[in-house]
Amino acid sequence: MAKATNPILRGFNPDPSIIRVGDDYYIATSTFEWWPGVKISHSRDLVNWTDYGYILTDSKKLDLRGVGITQGIWAPCLTYNNGIFYLCYTVIKAYYVNMYDTENFIVTSASIDGPWSDPVKIDGFGFDPSLFHDDDGRKYLVSMVTDHRVPKKYQGRLLIEELDSKTFQRIGDAKEIYSSSEIFLEGPHILKKDGWYYLFAADTGTGEGHGESVLRSRNVFGPYEMHHPSYIKRSPGEAWSILTSIQNPNYPLQKSGHGCVVTTPEGEWYMVHITARPSDRYNPEGEARVLNHPRFPGARRYPLGRETSIVHLIWDDDGWPRVDGGVLPPIEVPINVEKKEQDVYVADFSSLDASWQSLRVPMTEHYMKYISDKKVLRMYGRSGISNYFSQTLIARRIEEMDFSAELTLSFEPECFKQMSGLAVMYDTDNYFYLHITHDEDIGKCITLLKAENKKYEYLTPYIKIDSNEPITLKVCSNNFYFTFSYKLGNSEYVELVSNLDGSFLSDEACFEGWFTGSMIAICTQDLTGRGLYSDIFAFKYENLKNAYIHQKKALL
Repeated sequence: MAKATNPILRGFNPDPSIIRVGDDYYIATSTFEWWPGVKISHSRDLVNWTDYGYILTDSKKLDLRGVGITQGIWAPCLTYNNGIFYLCYTVIKAYYVNMYDTENFIVTSASIDGPWSDPVKIDGFGFDPSLFHDDDGRKYLVSMVTDHRVPKKYQGRLLIEELDSKTFQRIGDAKEIYSSSEIFLEGPHILKKDGWYYLFAADTGTGEGHGESVLRSRNVFGPYEMHHPSYIKRSPGEAWSILTSIQNPNYPLQKSGHGCVVTTPEGEWYMVHITARPSDRYNPEGEARVLNHPRFPGARRYPLGRETSIVHLIWDDDGWPRVDGGVLPPIEVPINVEKKEQDVYVADFSSLDASWQSLRVPMTEHYMKYISDKKVLRMYGRSGISNYFSQTLIARRIEEMDFSAELTLSFEPECFKQMSGLAVMYDTDNYFYLHITHDEDIGKCITLLKAENKKYEYLTPYIKIDSNEPITLKVCSNNFYFTFSYKLGNSEYVELVSNLDGSFLSDEACFEGWFTGSMIAICTQDLTGRGLYSDIFAFKYENLKNAYIHQKKALL
């Protein structure tokens, strides 16, 4: 039997919400400050997935200008009922404060391809709003509750309310269905089976203690009983997780939780959920990486971010669900489908596919356009790489610890404030940027900039370029140790620097990062305001190892 190898959505693909419509499966994932909002992945077999598109694509309906790092779109919930697609989501515009905003919305469409309705604002007690459609046609919204008080009154709290099926306004009062001073729950989803309302919820935050708990009730408004499985190994104070890696720190899939359930046409049950793969604690010479960090001292790094995996779900005789094989997310799930490997990607700039996103704003012709007679993507330099409002940048997810990326471009800068090139980035405060620029003493040149939590340093001198030929910039990664090189025209590559530790591109190392993942980006800046352009000829990305689980002695 063929098998699905976890994760099924590699790289930055967190908070999965899955539905099946006929023979089609769709997963919605969080996109945070990246534009467009809410990524959709598609499959017909639960094994082979493609980047299908995005739901929130109209800047008049979604304005992300100015949102901070890891803010923006959080934890979408995609549902389908009686021929209509529904999407609930949160827009966070203030997070790194106690009293942060959680604006929640619903949009609908008769097709997954849209057009989607104007957003309807709903109650914002907290984030992770989830819509449940009951058998009688009534609709309910369940969400977690944030608490800015000091000290907090609750560690975790969930509310449910009935919504009008047309206006989505609340009917009656919201009712508490869960509260605890010990166990934090979020990411709730309700499903109904055999007369029971099952409440699946993510527990214990998003770190290595993450898990998935389940509660149930005979009434949608509760009271809900939390499942206490007898088969789990649990330390005092931990959640009763039916899925978690907390007791297995050496396991290659960590941070497992935040699940959503789907059934196949044959009646099999599966749950998609978050996982993450840690980078190696050691460098290529076997020496320990420096992991000290004031925010999470000694913590492992997860530069790929939170990814989406899948488990087979079975139902015990007592009516409770459990993960087939135990609480650990399996590395392989038996599904009788052939896996089609796609480890090499070559961009078609005449029509950018759904793997690409920009930051906060759409890339209209003000930022870039395809020049058909030259077969190039022309990118007009705008604001600096750290700008929250207007910058020319497109990026796609890094899928493995070992990868390479090549970018071929032409750029004729006139001063040092004009730059264009290839970036490996976690966010706009943390990146490596191999770029072409201009220095007043030596002219056109190449250099490598490193930004780590707003500390900037150049890792190479300015390397003079006496050529108008296209330049290819390249990065190779070995367990997120980077080697950067370049070549002119068809000449051989010239290595600039090797074995640069890139593990700081991780939510455990970035001061404001927490929820996203590393990206490979193409960008152009012109800080003079003149809009100097670069011409992008080609881009190639390759996963260098056909290995979905990067497991080395670092996990010990």
